[in-house]
Amino acid sequence: MPSWIGAVILPLLGLLLSLPAGADVKARSCGEVRQAYGAKGFSLADIPYQEIAGEHLRICPQEYTCCTTEMEDKLSQQSKLEFENLVEETSHFVRTTFVSRHKKFDEFFRELLENAEKSLNDMFVRTYGMLYMQNSEVFQDLFTELKRYYTGGNVNLEEMLNDFWARLLERMFQLINPQYHFSEDYLECVSKYTDQLKPFGDVPRKLKIQVTRAFIAARTFVQGLTVGREVANRVSKALQGVLLLSLKCNGHEEGCKSSWRNYSVIFNLLWVSPTPGCIRALMKMLYCPYCRGLPTVRPCNNYCLNVMKGCLANQADLDTEWNLFIDAMLLVAERLEGPFNIESVMDPIDVKISEAIMNMQENSMQVSAKVFQGCGQPKPAPALRSARSAPENFNTRFRPYNPEERPTTAAGTSLDRLVTDIKEKLKLSKKVWSSLPYTICKDESMTAGTSNEEECWNGHSKARYLPEIMNDGLTNQINNPEVDVDITRPDTFIRQQIMALRVMTNKLKNAYNGNDVNFQDTSDESSGSGSGSGCIDDVCPTEFEFVTTEAPAVDPDRREVDSSAAQRGHSLLSWSLTCIVLALQRLCR
Repeated sequence: MPSWIGAVILPLLGLLLSLPAGADVKARSCGEVRQAYGAKGFSLADIPYQEIAGEHLRICPQEYTCCTTEMEDKLSQQSKLEFENLVEETSHFVRTTFVSRHKKFDEFFRELLENAEKSLNDMFVRTYGMLYMQNSEVFQDLFTELKRYYTGGNVNLEEMLNDFWARLLERMFQLINPQYHFSEDYLECVSKYTDQLKPFGDVPRKLKIQVTRAFIAARTFVQGLTVGREVANRVSKALQGVLLLSLKCNGHEEGCKSSWRNYSVIFNLLWVSPTPGCIRALMKMLYCPYCRGLPTVRPCNNYCLNVMKGCLANQADLDTEWNLFIDAMLLVAERLEGPFNIESVMDPIDVKISEAIMNMQENSMQVSAKVFQGCGQPKPAPALRSARSAPENFNTRFRPYNPEERPTTAAGTSLDRLVTDIKEKLKLSKKVWSSLPYTICKDESMTAGTSNEEECWNGHSKARYLPEIMNDGLTNQINNPEVDVDITRPDTFIRQQIMALRVMTNKLKNAYNGNDVNFQDTSDESSGSGSGSGCIDDVCPTEFEFVTTEAPAVDPDRREVDSSAAQRGHSLLSWSLTCIVLALQRLCR
């Protein structure tokens, strides 16, 4: 070999050997990265003009890089914020659905009750005048208890309605028998005949079935909207809190465990080790391309899916119970627009109660005779009271009732419209938690898309992403190549939400069958007590068996009633009762 060749080649070999392994002969410019970094609002003082050695990097590949330590920290925070915003936007629909529809349904049901009470009061004031006003607390108490039940009060609907009719019978019995004085004990005996004599006809039985199942369905449905709202809000807020603390602990996990424990007390969370790993995976996926001088290259779609499935593994485990909850909500919604429609029950409740009063007046003589036979002959009233004529006690001053005077539909809408709307929204919210990774990775600002699998970031370079996509849920992340997930430590907070959904689903299933699980839970399971329609799958008896067993008499020594005397006592009322019956018939039509 000529001497001049050696003189040229040997120095060149020495120069090449002196360069770091893998380095270009000339360091690449970071100009494109500087431009993209500055567009994010960061100071260009952090970024070098040319690539530097990357031994300082904690997350990105430690090769020649455009990232300083400060840049990696800031971009790590940026990746967390962008992920948080994407989760917020993706779950926004389901959260706002439950928030807005809960408000609308609650407003509707409350206004419906107010309107029904006002309608009954207005109608009865015009129809019965002073007689109603003197006894209005009986009806006010009915609506007070219905409202208390709807708002979550411990009210047994069947017992409450039975008590209403018993109290109404006591008041009516005194009004149709003004010539007698009745003690409290005697009136208690009268109330025991409510079921046996059916003084109000079949109205109490039918109304009990309709009211109980409608109110159970309405209250449970609104409770379901509340639970859905709270679960969605809690999961989103907990996730944001976890991400924030994970960012602070990035690279310092052991030193932050005490902070995690304090955080868990506030948010009912335990120390979950995968969350710092999620932040690292997000940084590696979203901004390590910057450090490699490839700021315009977006992550591969399948790469994004594995990162998201690892980060949202616990949230995906909500899906099974959430879908069962949504299915149960849809079933009760169908009941609300069908046989359990509370609007169709409450709108005409004033007419139904008036019909019951008419039945009582039509059968007043038979009812009184039967009560006198069972409870004994009552004492005559003082002379002043007994001297008053029947028309003075029933000075009703009827006037025709105009149906157009009924209050307008509650909350400016109807139950059918509300239910149709919520059913559409509920169907769209199914599988919302397991679909979060797919929804996020479909965002064009997040990945290169499914059509660009060769020119995307795979975590190391611009090339196809080869690992397989993980299945959903915590246990399926055992081999996740992107996020280190400890499948032996499920998120306690998520498990609490799963249990809340499970309990609510059970209530909804009971409400679908007309049963109120709240009372079954608070009583002896074998007793079978509780508010319910007594109907299975909407098949209800059409007739009520007449019970012939008489209620015990107040005083066994009381003499039997003289039926002829009872007839004479009622003769004074016969003509006025006929007028009342005719007027009420016109009213109820």
